[in-house]
Amino acid sequence: MSSKSNNEVLLEVKNLKKYFEINKGFFGRSKEYVQAVDDISFFIRKGETLGLVGESGCGKSTTGRTIIRLYEPTAGEIIYDGVDISELSENDLKPYRKKIQMIFQDPYASLNSRMTVGDIIGESLDIHGIATGAARQERVFDLLNRVGLSKDHASRYPHEFSGGQRQRIGIARALAVDPEFIICDEPISALDVSIQAQVVNMLDDLQKEYGLTYLFIAHDLSMVKHISDRIGVMYLGKLVEVTDRNELYDSPEHPYTQALLSAIPIPDPEVTRNAQRIILEGDVPSPINPPSGCRFRTRCSYAMERCAEEEPVLREVNEGHFVACHLMDEKFPITE
Repeated sequence: MSSKSNNEVLLEVKNLKKYFEINKGFFGRSKEYVQAVDDISFFIRKGETLGLVGESGCGKSTTGRTIIRLYEPTAGEIIYDGVDISELSENDLKPYRKKIQMIFQDPYASLNSRMTVGDIIGESLDIHGIATGAARQERVFDLLNRVGLSKDHASRYPHEFSGGQRQRIGIARALAVDPEFIICDEPISALDVSIQAQVVNMLDDLQKEYGLTYLFIAHDLSMVKHISDRIGVMYLGKLVEVTDRNELYDSPEHPYTQALLSAIPIPDPEVTRNAQRIILEGDVPSPINPPSGCRFRTRCSYAMERCAEEEPVLREVNEGHFVACHLMDEKFPITE
């Protein structure tokens, strides 16, 4: 696990929004938007891993893709190493493309089926002018070896590999340009369970070796705890809780976090029998027309009148522990 001794912030996201327009507003109709990410803020220190979890459709993958500017942000700031990259031109953004890389969820769809593995990994070396000729080839061989493959694999095509091997190729491609920060967008969800631990352990080893910083997006809470230093929980485009991984698992404060953690299987029949499972009622509301106030209130057993009228603010209730819930006002009163 990465060291927490470094308190220098590498990435800071401020009031980030990403809305997708689904109705152009023709013939007198008002425009409609999917509010995929709606006003979230967080930071990641150099050398650490921030895990981002939540149900499918909560906006966690959109957050990662917006940070790397695959999606253009609707509003907010993306401050990388002191520079706001949210509005940089494509030309000015190019140096940051080298520093920030992404590992995608689907290792097959993210690899060009018409290119050999050697060209897939070497393409970014060409774009950034890092290596050519024999040096390029040697770099590709070295990267393949580093992710558990051999130089013989360089001449093959993506369809000739298993899902786990393809994800290793994706990781090698991300490492090719010596990045500082890697967004891991559910990198293990499409893999067999037997392969998932291997890939996570490899990412952990690479982080230590290269001093990498990760944003690790996933829905498997047990795996997120293994690799992350801190964890952020998202619900319907909002961050509802952010804290140290041990603090989150030992003392979850937000009702949604408590429900997620209660669903984690425990390999102990005695503990499982005595564990209290929190069942959430109803479906996740539409991100096109989310509930007023707290977005979780329609499924929360603690919801009160204030929850419908006032949106809770993500605030620090304990050192490094941020929660967006009106219940915290009584448990952790705001002091002047």
